[in-house]
Amino acid sequence: MTIEEMRAVDIRNVDRESLIDIKTVEVNPELPRAERFKSFVEQIKNPYCYRCGDVVVKVGFADTDRTLEDCLEQYIRTR
Repeated sequence: MTIEEMRAVDIRNVDRESLIDIKTVEVNPELPRAERFKSFVEQIKNPYCYRCGDVVVKVGFADTDRTLEDCLEQYIRTR
């Protein structure tokens, strides 16, 4: 799936069972930044659409200079 396809997932039609529950994602904080990011994306499959328990989460980003990597890095650091 491409980044654009990931971003375009419609949460009203997505099969919630096909989504990864973010509660199952574990990132080793000892890894270098790039490796933490890679590990997160490999586990979550689609960083734009996933589950948190029974709730489907769709992530969007404002048109700013912050990248997806910046946002995910902040998330990983606070876990």
